[in-house]
Amino acid sequence: MKPTTPVLVGVAAFQQKNPDHRQALEPVAIMERTLRDAADDAGSTELLRRAGEILVPKGIWGYSDPARLLADALGAASARSVLAEIGVSQQTLLTRACEKISTGETGVVLVTGAEAKYRAQCASRAGEEAAETVQQDADPDVALLPENEIWSEVESAAGLGMPVGFYAIMDSALRFEQGMTPDQHRSEMAKMYHRFSEIAAQNPDAWVDEPVAAETIRDPSPGNRMLAFPYTKLHNSQWNVDQGAGLIFCSVAVAEELGIPRERWVFPQAFAESNFMSNVSSRGELGRCHGFRIAGETAMQRAGCSFDDIRLRELYSCFPMAVRSQLHEFGMSGEGDLTVTGGMTFGGGPLNNFVYQATARMAQLLRQQPGEVGLVTTVSGMLTKQGVALWSTEPNPDGWVFDDVTAQVREASDVRELVADYEGPAEVAGYTVIHLGEQRRAIAVFDLPDGKRTAAYSEAAPIVDRMESEECCGQAFKLAGGVFE
Repeated sequence: MKPTTPVLVGVAAFQQKNPDHRQALEPVAIMERTLRDAADDAGSTELLRRAGEILVPKGIWGYSDPARLLADALGAASARSVLAEIGVSQQTLLTRACEKISTGETGVVLVTGAEAKYRAQCASRAGEEAAETVQQDADPDVALLPENEIWSEVESAAGLGMPVGFYAIMDSALRFEQGMTPDQHRSEMAKMYHRFSEIAAQNPDAWVDEPVAAETIRDPSPGNRMLAFPYTKLHNSQWNVDQGAGLIFCSVAVAEELGIPRERWVFPQAFAESNFMSNVSSRGELGRCHGFRIAGETAMQRAGCSFDDIRLRELYSCFPMAVRSQLHEFGMSGEGDLTVTGGMTFGGGPLNNFVYQATARMAQLLRQQPGEVGLVTTVSGMLTKQGVALWSTEPNPDGWVFDDVTAQVREASDVRELVADYEGPAEVAGYTVIHLGEQRRAIAVFDLPDGKRTAAYSEAAPIVDRMESEECCGQAFKLAGGVFE
């Protein structure tokens, strides 16, 4: 191996369920805790002081440069601070960490993220606000920003804004392409998520510790309201959690110098990611994801394995569509477990750092099963960006490899022009029914006769009922003023 081969040597995950928000750790304190625990996991606190960069994805907190707070707390005064805004893939930070090490720019990189939404909820219930370290005027040494917006004015005008609606629309299109009925679709998702809950119950770092019955997940109830048909709350990523993770990467040379035991090493074998951005409604193949198809094929080829070879898998699971899309694009049968954490509903889905929770868990399992290959995938936005990472206790014979497949995905993607205020007949490409309290709104993406696209809504009870009881993809409606009937 080259001395600059990157290796993951320290991992840690942390969660708290302390109802006393005054005693519970704030997000940056959770990050510090996980990095210290990760250093203990590696057996070397020297790793923290040697950090050349500290990478943090933006979360639901107010720190303007959390990595600098961490550098000061950990004694890593010379570390560059990096903040990735929401919309930047979590995979991108892992890729950057490995690149900085493989090029010899630095020998150690720390990656961490945390949320404390549960803590904030507890404070709110007490009529208070959870205290947080004030840091508003510090700029990170490096700021990573997304290139474009992830949804359009046309979609917003129809009532789309929350991710659950976008994912439900895409899932309806995939369901239609696969020839499934809405009831078959709902039952399949419930079965899949029931298994996720069973895995979470076996994961000591999961937020939910009891399995949930499939029918409880499938059917709306007072404790499991419908969010966007056919998605109930239990299909939704659970972000009201206090969770964090810390990952420590270093070069093989540093690992050997510090005497980090070989059995702690986990190698990144092959990464591939696409950062091509398009609005959901503009995607010509609404139920397809070329980013996962191309990134998956590329990573497998570079690591010399196939999806059928991999038993340890964490398919990003913000909503069922993300998982179902990967199964479809990777050509996976769906047999075997698709998560090692329990997924983002039951394992816990801290807004912008779940992938690090998953990577920590994957590293722990790979150490217990030497020689296996682990798959961890990433989604950013509305299935907008895709990342595939393969890990093992054995290095890739070619060393760590990375492929940016953005250009290939852009070339493969059929992106349609989105228009507003279309009048006339149009055919449904994908749809959902959004539930806002007692109000229901059907929202659909339409194929127009000239090949363009639009999004429109209806609040007419007969149409809303119809869209929750039968397949409406492929059916024609009349549009006027952004409303369909």
